[in-house]
Amino acid sequence: MDPGFRSPLIDFFRRGEVARDVRLMAAQGALAPRAHEQLALLVLLADDPDPEIARATAATLAALPEDPLRAFLARSDVPDEMRKFFAARGVETAGVAPSDTEAPLIDTLAELAEVPGTTDDAEADRKLLSSLPVLERMKLAMKGTREQRAQLVRDSNKLVSAAVLSSPKLTSAEVEAFTKMGNVSEDVLRIIATNRSWTKNYGVIAGLCRHPKTPPAMSMHMLHRLNERDLKMLSIDRNVPEALRQLSKKVLTKAKQG
Repeated sequence: MDPGFRSPLIDFFRRGEVARDVRLMAAQGALAPRAHEQLALLVLLADDPDPEIARATAATLAALPEDPLRAFLARSDVPDEMRKFFAARGVETAGVAPSDTEAPLIDTLAELAEVPGTTDDAEADRKLLSSLPVLERMKLAMKGTREQRAQLVRDSNKLVSAAVLSSPKLTSAEVEAFTKMGNVSEDVLRIIATNRSWTKNYGVIAGLCRHPKTPPAMSMHMLHRLNERDLKMLSIDRNVPEALRQLSKKVLTKAKQG
């Protein structure tokens, strides 16, 4: 069943692009930085074709604390699909005061990998994090430090970078910094470009337009929001697609004529 909730991490599960061991961890309530993701994953995995994953999901659903669950489901930002899923299991929200907490109902991310603090050697830090198992990297991506997120958003595993972008600790300033990193993937830039909250930040828009890996259809759509100074820089930037340079010149010319 579709839970009606979207996030970079949830979208990977929805598309079936997640390995069995990761799905099993999610079925056990792990890999969820917030209650929204935790319950959405359980809704998605409740009818998983793998019997062990389906059983683990059922056990986790049964272990959810009833009162906090009702209070969460009473929130106005809970999708109707999710509320209907639990209503079919006898969990009603009538007369219940909504919760204002974002914390998972079962916190299985409390135990993080023991990773020493960052050093002055960025390459050593990168190797240290990349040596961890995928599941540990995902946990750190969601609940680790700002420095760890900056490393893990560039991880070669798409689930790890999606976990960074799903972290409740992530700030708009960090997202803007990601758009200026040369070694982030096109997938990361695509996810950022489709997030309305992040693209309210002018710095994010400017970073996406200047990044050579941003899908041209997206950068060309956002280009009209750039100021004259950034349009001029873009019109002579040889790192971006030719079509984007030409469009920026046209927009500049039209602005001057207007």
